[in-house]
Amino acid sequence: MLYLFIVIVLSYLVGSFPTALVFGKLFKGVDIRQLGSKNMGSTNAFRVLGWKVGVLVQLVDIAKGFIATLLISKLFFGNLPFENRTPFQDITIVQLIAGISAIIGHVWTVFAGFKGGKGINTTAGMLLSLAPIDATIAIGMFILVLMFSGYVSLGSIIAAYSFPSAMFIRENFFGVEIDGYHTLIYFSLAVCIFLTYNHRANIKRLMYGEENRFEKWWKVRWIQIDAPFKRKKKVKDL
Repeated sequence: MLYLFIVIVLSYLVGSFPTALVFGKLFKGVDIRQLGSKNMGSTNAFRVLGWKVGVLVQLVDIAKGFIATLLISKLFFGNLPFENRTPFQDITIVQLIAGISAIIGHVWTVFAGFKGGKGINTTAGMLLSLAPIDATIAIGMFILVLMFSGYVSLGSIIAAYSFPSAMFIRENFFGVEIDGYHTLIYFSLAVCIFLTYNHRANIKRLMYGEENRFEKWWKVRWIQIDAPFKRKKKVKDL
């Protein structure tokens, strides 16, 4: 139990590293929590800090999921303190726990008043280490949605659900045997719900046509996505 506790705490602390906050102060001398959307994710970092620092923030946030899942999990020794009912080895379960702990740390960081990013990049790091093919497909979907819509939030949400969808299609339609498929797909669906909850404000803005676009990344503009509940502007009487 002690080793598992150590893994959880260390993974949480790694995930809690406030990348955008630290790099914003280090490279630009600003507090990203006071600018843009005031979120400490890479999207706001791109807008506020520029693409170079934004890319650095994104890479580090992805690395946090990798480090927790692949490295910190190896500090676990012995047997799990609960019965393992999955087809995975105990160490793989520990990797999942470590990855989840890092995501929680990113979203609710102890170093910034328990307010952080939305967890997409750290989740991507964890999933890339567990199921690289399906995670790569999800990243590809994110890029496509971003190019066709300009919405990072929409791309993130669709990418999240693309991961279990890719697993389902590969396993059931192409006959690819994925280790621990029945555990991973339910686990990834739970992660999708969690990430969707974190994007609830973005979803509302998308529905009302008020979500900000990344114009530079909106490459394909011959497809227009209309907001289903777009508010009509009131015309004042002269």
